[in-house]
Amino acid sequence: MENKELICIGCPMGCAMTACMEGGEVVSVSGNTCIRGERYARKELTDPTRIVTSSVRVRGGRIPMVSVKTREDIPKNKIFECMEKIRTVTVDAPICEGAVLVHDIAGTGADLIATKSVEKA
Repeated sequence: MENKELICIGCPMGCAMTACMEGGEVVSVSGNTCIRGERYARKELTDPTRIVTSSVRVRGGRIPMVSVKTREDIPKNKIFECMEKIRTVTVDAPICEGAVLVHDIAGTGADLIATKSVEKA
């Protein structure tokens, strides 16, 4: 058995947790004060995901960049591929907050969306 130490990010408490692993599976979780902690530990140790935030170039806008994020979590091992794609994206103004700028980024199933609006210059 192997113990993994984690700090929970499921709520503001930031519980220090210990997860016991055996054969790649989480056997037990301790130190959490709510169920979100146990869910977080199990997911983080067996299938880690993240929301990616960044910015992309805007052509003809009042500002040269627009902030973006993935609509949902993507597998952690796809982050670099996702960022490579983001670096190649340029969009034309105007852009509405929530607009999908890239469908299924890096084959993750998640769309890349604008997190603010940008008017034409």
